[in-house]
Amino acid sequence: MFAKPNPGRTTAAAEGDVVVLLIGMRINHFWGVHHWLPVFVAMPRMLRELGRDPDRGLLGYTLLTGSPRTYYVVQYWESKEKLYAYAAAPDMFHRKAWAMINRKEKKSRQHVGLWHESYVVPEGSYESIYADMPAYGLAAATGVLPVEKRGRRAADRFAHRASGERTPEASGS
Repeated sequence: MFAKPNPGRTTAAAEGDVVVLLIGMRINHFWGVHHWLPVFVAMPRMLRELGRDPDRGLLGYTLLTGSPRTYYVVQYWESKEKLYAYAAAPDMFHRKAWAMINRKEKKSRQHVGLWHESYVVPEGSYESIYADMPAYGLAAATGVLPVEKRGRRAADRFAHRASGERTPEASGS
């Protein structure tokens, strides 16, 4: 929470594709606490569960609020396959939480809204820069590099490819 800023300009050390999951809830009726509170507390429990088992594929996350009604998490995953595997794993809390929500669906849905969006962002389609910031977002999930390692301009950072991979431009295609 009170991490020391990295001096100067840095960028995320991400390599390859980046999988981003945005997931959240909206409290539709504040007075229906017994309907939305279990949903509200489920996400931190899932994040703790994933934090104890890095092989599940969650690289990092950021908790955010959009308003007093809206809460969401930006998550960074190793792959969409690992994200799917966690969501479907019968021994993980996500499956139990989703079953609980579906059992109470008709009553709960009027009190709490749920949403998620998933993106697979191919290498060369993302870039980042952080100025005098602690590791945040993608950099917190994948590590921090001096910006010069990927390029001072956004266009240079977009053009970055993981070492050992050949781009069409480099291969003459």
